[in-house]
Parts: sequence; structure tokens; C-alpha cells
Amino acid sequence: MSNLRFNTISKVHDRKPLKHKSIKKRSAHFGEYVFSPNVMRQYVSEDILDEVVDAIYNKRKINGNAADLIALGMKEWAISKGVTHYSHWFQPLSGTTAEKHDGFLDLLENGMAIEQFQGSQLIQQEPEAASFPNVSSRSTFEARGYSAWDPSSPAFIYGSTLCIPTIFVSFNGEALDYKTPLLRSINILNEASVAVCKYFDKNVKHVKAQLGWEQEFYLIDRALFNSRPDLVLTGRTLVGQSAAKGHQINDNYFGTIPNRVMVFLKELEDECTLLGVPLKTRHNEAAPNQFEIAPIFEEANLSIDHNSLLMDVMDRISERHFFKVLFHEKPFDYLNGSGKHNNWSLSTDTGINLLKPGKTPMGNLQFLAFFINTIKAVNTYESLLRASITSASNDLRLGRDEAPPNIISVFIGEKLSKVLQQLEKVSKGKLSPDEKTDLKLNIIGRIPEILLDNTDRNRTSPFAFTGNKFEFRAVGSKTNCANPITVLNTIVANQLLEFKTEVDLLISKKDLPKDDAIFNVLRDYIKSSKHILYEGNSYSEHWVKEAKKRGLSHALNTPEALKAMLTQSHVALFEKYQVLNKVEVNARYTIELEDYIKRVQIEGRVLSELVFNHIIPSAINYQNVLLKNVEILKSIYNDDFILHGKSQLELIEAISKYIRLIKTETDIMVQARKKANVVDVLQNKAIMYCNSVRTMFENIRYNCDKLELIVDDNFWSLPKYRELLYTK
Repeated sequence: MSNLRFNTISKVHDRKPLKHKSIKKRSAHFGEYVFSPNVMRQYVSEDILDEVVDAIYNKRKINGNAADLIALGMKEWAISKGVTHYSHWFQPLSGTTAEKHDGFLDLLENGMAIEQFQGSQLIQQEPEAASFPNVSSRSTFEARGYSAWDPSSPAFIYGSTLCIPTIFVSFNGEALDYKTPLLRSINILNEASVAVCKYFDKNVKHVKAQLGWEQEFYLIDRALFNSRPDLVLTGRTLVGQSAAKGHQINDNYFGTIPNRVMVFLKELEDECTLLGVPLKTRHNEAAPNQFEIAPIFEEANLSIDHNSLLMDVMDRISERHFFKVLFHEKPFDYLNGSGKHNNWSLSTDTGINLLKPGKTPMGNLQFLAFFINTIKAVNTYESLLRASITSASNDLRLGRDEAPPNIISVFIGEKLSKVLQQLEKVSKGKLSPDEKTDLKLNIIGRIPEILLDNTDRNRTSPFAFTGNKFEFRAVGSKTNCANPITVLNTIVANQLLEFKTEVDLLISKKDLPKDDAIFNVLRDYIKSSKHILYEGNSYSEHWVKEAKKRGLSHALNTPEALKAMLTQSHVALFEKYQVLNKVEVNARYTIELEDYIKRVQIEGRVLSELVFNHIIPSAINYQNVLLKNVEILKSIYNDDFILHGKSQLELIEAISKYIRLIKTETDIMVQARKKANVVDVLQNKAIMYCNSVRTMFENIRYNCDKLELIVDDNFWSLPKYRELLYTK
């Protein structure tokens, strides 16, 4: 390690760790900083609380008087906790969270200062929208945005600020955020699921999409992070030779968590406890300095809010421990990328997980209805699901080092596959008593037993059934979960409504009993959805060829994947259920493309800086030392110089060769970037950046990494992988 790097890191380690008052019993403090219904009940009447519940479940507006009383109670509670400001907290299309703080402090006409917070301030705020990714066709100076309270996600205190989860829309009412379409998709999924549940239980009134995410991340020393321009500006290492030891001997996964990391995680868990984020699991991941945390399942909207909040809290707390959290999907080449597995299920207000078989054949049939309809939805809209998880950073992860591939498929396990194969053989029309008995006893009645044994997980599958939920494993670690979950909710809702229409038609037109009609429709769905099911190795060339035969999409990069958003049938799907209108879909397509272009553009600029300000100067400085050494050897050995100086000359020549290649390839990349910058059509510009600019990165990196291997460590100015990944 060079003296520069060593001095940088030692300054950090000389500092005394912060003292943190640990929470001993988390349950006693859970949600202490959350204005939950139980807390609200202490500040408002039951009638007011009923209005909030009515607004959440029946989409009714809260009247002005009730809003004033809720705001008053919220303010009193917040001030009792030391809060001075409030903010509408939302999730714009930039991919981060956003907030504008306003103080409770106000002045009366007589100049007296008081704390005020009214219902109108609770319900709506007017943050300026022009600087956010904007769906509006209006001019920038006219781009007004509104944030509006989401009562289904409770307000919380962070620091000295009362944060109120909100949606964010334009002057014209178009969604400028991830939450608005998510809430719309949750509503339509609830309606569709309840309609199907009525076949099995008339008492079901509400169905919630449940989500449990698994957040993977890397944690590195902040001083070393700040010494790497590529990490600071892009979130990933654009150059860097792999350390001699990576994760090849599998000693990191579930290994002992380092003490320094454990202290950070403990404070994180304590903060999340107060904020009502129910963290449950923590462990080492496969790669060095890679970790995972996961919560208890929650209603999807709240779970997504909690994930966005968690990422912000992690970043802030890591600073106090002199760490930097890396959420990038592929911060280190040659090592596992980071995902955010989205475990999705459906639960009723009667306490039933619809993706978990019941103890009776009727419960099994209900499970099969939702299980098979979800598979059918993924089969129909696999390209749209692929588009929902695409990004410049996730492109680097998918298909590499245990990450799922670019082809969407569904894994359900060998035993459930056999159940579907048996159901496929159900005869069309009215079933005989013997057939019903055979179905219910020999097939459906065995599902609970099958699921107990069916615990295998295909780590290469992007969308897998894992016992009582579907796990969407292709979602990237820094992605806002709302985007893929909005798509998943919408396509499943659409499929359930189509299913109900077909079943009702068979009951009314064919005079079939309800169960027979359900079996008939499910059988047809199994036949038409078989090509999305795959149990094998999704990395294999065989699967790539097989998927092509089956007609599955295979988008290798973001510009290709995003095309699915504009497919007429996909736009019509979103418009049909008012999840997104055509303007909003087109805007999101444009925003995603622009984001891709800008990120690759920034990476190209940073790579040029690394080459000319770090890599080549480091190599030349070392080469000069070698040249001086050659001169000394030549003066000593004269005619025998070649014998004694051959190795040095070979090193000098190798360094010259790599410098020449790096310089040439970087110049080509810069010229390609300049050509791409003048392209007017956004899609063409993104394709040029993908095919002409980013493709050069790998060649440049290869030669830079070769130089790293032969240049004296004392001359290499960038912290190396072994330092980034093994500094405790």
C-alpha cells in the first residue's frame, strides 16, 4: 500500500468511535418515532381515526375539519419529541428520496411567535418540480409540482423533522414519482384479488400485496472510498485488478460479521426500530465486505417506503462509523453483484396468505388459482417485467456471478411442476365424481406436503416460487422497489380479472359447477404458460437457445429492454387500469433512457480522468525508476548489461505497450462519446452510448489492470481491491 493511501486510512482509524446508547429490548421501542394509528388514537377521536381508515381502504377524501385535527395532533406529538420542522417526504423519479423542510414556527399579527401546523399544510405542499425528472410538456419555468399526503403510510420523525410520506404530481396531475402509480396498482390488485377470493370465501373484503425485500450492499472504509474518483462519482470501480482472494473459497457467506461492521449494524437496527422499520435478518454475503439485511414482511406500500428510508438512514449512519455504503449493483468487477430480492405475496383481511395452500382442498384450489394466474401474468408480460428492473448499473450485474440472467423465467420446483402437469390432464367440461375425488385427494390435497419438501432455490432464476411467495430476484440493489412491484401488481390484477371473466362465462354459458369451471380455466392457463417455466441452469447457452425457441425476450441492455414500455399492448394495460396514462409511460421511458445516457457519459468522463491523471502517470513514474536503474546497470556491467538488465528492459517495454494501448483506446472512447453527444434521437443516442462508448470500457480496464499488476505498489495512486475489500 502506498504511503499516501496508508496515511489516508490511518487518520480515520485514529479517531475514537462514537458512543451510541444501545436499545436493549427492541420491542419496547418499536415505532417510537412513528405517528402510527395507536399513537394517533391518543391525539384524535375514534371518529377522526375512522375517517383515516376510510380514506385508506375506500379512497374517500378526509374533510378539512378532520385534517386540521389530525395535523394538530401530529404537531403536538412531534413537538413533544423535540421536532421543529415538518416535510413532505416523497420519492421522485430521480431514484432518491426528497424533502423540503418548513418550520412549525409562525408569527401572529402582533409579532408573537407560535408553532402552527394546519390541515392544508398536512394534505398538500408545493415543492418546485422543474429540477426533478419531469413528465410535463410545460416549460421549465412553469413546472409546478404538488406533494399530497398518503395516509396509508404513517408520518415519522427523523432527526428534528416530522416526515410525512406523500405522492408527488405535476400541475396537470401526472405522476412525478414512484408512489403514485404504486398506489394505483395496489388498488386495482385489491379489487381483482377480492373478486377471485369470493369464489372461496365470501368474507374477504380486502387483499394486500405484501413485500419483503432483501437489501444487499457493500461496506468500505470512507477514506478509501474518497480516494477513488470512480467510486465517488459513479458508485463503482471502473478499473481495478481483482484481489488474489475473492469469494472463490466461499468463506465469507454467513461468516462472522466483523466487529466494526457489527457496531454499525447495531446502531442501524436501533435507529430502524425507532422508525418502525422491522429489520429481522443480517448476515455476511458471498463477497468480502458484502452484507445483507432483510425485514419482516409488510404491506407493499409501507415496505417500499421503509426500504427507501433505510437506504437513506444507512448512508447517514455509515458516515458516523467512517464507512461508505455501496448500493451499486456491480461496484467490483470479478465479484458478486448486489440485488434487492423482492419477495411478493398476497394476504387477505381474514389472515390468509393466498400463495400458501390451506389445510383443505378448497384452500389448495384457492392457492392454485392465484399461483397459476401469477405465472400466466409473468408469461404474458415478461418483457415488461424485464424493463421494470433495467438500469445502467443493473446491466452490469444481470447474468454474472450468481445474479439472474436477462431472460425472465419462472422457477417453481420439480414437485410443483409435476402437480401442474397432472392438472393439465384434467378433462375439458364437467368433471365426473371420480375425477374430482382424484384431483382433490391425489393432487390438490398433497400440495402442503409437497411445499414442505420443496425448499430448493434456483439461484439463477429471476422469478422463483419459494414456498409461500414469489421472489423477484432480478431487482437491483439500488432500485426503488416501487417500479417492479407496480408492474407486477398491475399484470397480476389484469390476469385475475381475465380469469374471473372466463370462469363466470363457463358457469353461465356452459352450466358448469364453479370448481369445474375453475379447473377448466386453470388447465388452459397451464398449457399456454409452460414456456415461461424453467427449472435448469439459466446461465447455460442451452437456455439462451431454448428461450429464443419459446419466444421469450432477451434484452441484453437497458436501451433494448426499455422498448417494451412503449409496446401498444403494455401502454393500453396501464391506461386500462389508470395506473399510468400514455403521457406518464412515455415520460418514464424518456427519463430512464436519459438516466442511462448520463450515467454512461459520466463513467466515460471519469474513466478518462483515471487514465490521464492516475494510471498513466503512475506507470510513467515507475517506468522512470526502471530507466534510471537500467542506466546504473549499464554503467556497471558494460558489455554484460543485457544479461543483468534484461528483466528491467522487459518491464519497461511492457509498461510502454500498455500505456500505448490505454491511450489509444481512451482516445477512441472519447471520440465515440463526442459523436454520441450530438445525436438528437434519444433512443439512437442511448444505443450509441451502449454499443460504441461503454463497450470500450472493458478493453481500457483490461490494460489498466495489467499495468496495476506490474507497477510498484508505492507508485500506484489508487486504493486496490485488496485494500477496499479487506480493510477492517
